[in-house]
Amino acid sequence: MTNQPAVRRGRGRRPADEVRADVLRTVGEVLLAEGSADLTFERVARLSGVSKTTLYKWWPSKGALALDGYFHAVEPTLAFPETGDIRADLIAQLRAFARVMTETSGGKVLAELIGQSQTDPDLATAYRTLYSAERRRLAGERLQAAQRAGQIRAEVDVQVVVDQLWGAVYHRLLIPDEPVTDEFVLALVHNLLDGISGRS
Repeated sequence: MTNQPAVRRGRGRRPADEVRADVLRTVGEVLLAEGSADLTFERVARLSGVSKTTLYKWWPSKGALALDGYFHAVEPTLAFPETGDIRADLIAQLRAFARVMTETSGGKVLAELIGQSQTDPDLATAYRTLYSAERRRLAGERLQAAQRAGQIRAEVDVQVVVDQLWGAVYHRLLIPDEPVTDEFVLALVHNLLDGISGRS
């Protein structure tokens, strides 16, 4: 991650969407490379070329800024594939999620944001609205498509499946007694789709 300030683009006012995108890109790069310890409004303003006044207008706290930047940084990586094979798609998405959690600072950042949200109601609301609700929606839609294709029984509650799969990863992230490995990801999907009861 470079510490060089962004180059301002000529005179005149830049479109708000462009300014916001530059800020979120900057924040995401810092978070995934370093974590949130040294993320400050002053540093983001310098790196993105955006005034602190503008930053505070859009994000009232460091946590809100970090959450928004984190979501935009991981969104492309965590996009849900749809190949027609629900087993392959679940494995691919969970592997992508696990890589962000274990091979970048993303896991630490997410754990910090979840922790902060326990005592910051505004951050908790933003976390549910911006991140967790969106992740649940995308996973639920893919699982519902698998139901329509006959790959998952029609009576299965897909939101419970979301909790079973991604909840297990979050558990290992927040209570790191065991690592999040590729073997773990494969076992989650295979155990769920194949069942764990003995064959009669």
